[in-house]
Amino acid sequence: MDLAAFLTEERERVDGALNRLLAPADAWPARLHQAMRYAVFGGGKRVRPVLARAACRAAGGDAELILEAACALEMVHTYSLIHDDLPALDDDTLRRGRATVHVAFDEALAILAGDALLTEAFAVLGRFPEGDGFAARRADACRLVAEAIGSRGMVGGQVEDLEATGATPDGVRLERIHRAKTGALLGVAVELGALLEGVEGASRAEFAGFGRRLGLLFQIADDILDVTGSAASLGKSPGKDAAAGKLTYPAVYGLEAARRKRDELASSLADEAQRLERGLGVLGALVNYVARRDR
Repeated sequence: MDLAAFLTEERERVDGALNRLLAPADAWPARLHQAMRYAVFGGGKRVRPVLARAACRAAGGDAELILEAACALEMVHTYSLIHDDLPALDDDTLRRGRATVHVAFDEALAILAGDALLTEAFAVLGRFPEGDGFAARRADACRLVAEAIGSRGMVGGQVEDLEATGATPDGVRLERIHRAKTGALLGVAVELGALLEGVEGASRAEFAGFGRRLGLLFQIADDILDVTGSAASLGKSPGKDAAAGKLTYPAVYGLEAARRKRDELASSLADEAQRLERGLGVLGALVNYVARRDR
C-alpha cells in the first residue's frame, strides 16, 4: 500500500474532525482556545487516531463511526506534550519545529491549555459514537482511556521517568517507564478501535497487547532518534535525553543493541499485525513506519 498517501488522507480526516470538535479560536476565552489550537494543529502525525481507526477496520468495523472518538486520543496526546515541555518537566523550547506552547504563550496558559484538552477529550469520548446503541461502549471507552493515562499509566510513567533521571542504568525500570509513559496511550488507541467495534474477550486482549508492544517500539525508536537525529529532521531538540541523564535504551544497552531490540520487536509485531488483519494491512505498515521513522 501507499502508506504516505494513506497517512496524508487520514491526517486530513482527523484534522477536519478536530477543527469541528474544538472551540473556534475567537470563542471566549480566546487566548486559551488559541493556545489549544496552536498545540493541536502544530503538525502532529496523528498516529494514535490513525491506529484506532486501523484497528477498527481490522476488526471489521466502519472507521468513520469512530472518527471523533479517535480524535479524543489526539487531544490527550497533545495535552501530554504541552505538559512534558514545561520548565518543571522536560523544559523544551522546540516542538515540531515551532516554539513550545509555554514559549509561544506563557507557562500558566500552557498548563491550562493542557488541562482543557484533557477535559475536552473525555467530553468527546462520552458523546461519540452517538446513539443509545453505543452507550455502554462509550462508558467503557472513558474508563479505558482514563486508566491508561492515570497514575498507574502515562502519568505514573512520567513520574518515574523524572525520578529515574541520573539513576544507574536499569533495563527493567526503563521498560516499565516506557510501557507506561508512551506504550499505555498507544496501546489504548488500538484497543479503543476494537472496543468501539464491539470486540470482546480474548480477541480484544490481542488488539490491546499488540498496541502496548507497538508503543514500546515507538519509544525505543524515539530514544534512538534522540541520539541520531537532528533538530531539522526531528522538529525538536535532539540530545536532550542524554544531556539530562534520562533513562533510555541507548543509555542502558548502547546504540547498536538498542537498534537490534527495535528490529526484533518490529519483526515480531509485523507477524502479530498479519494475524490481526488476516494478511498484510495498515497495522503491519504502521509497524514498519514506527520502526523506521526519522522524526
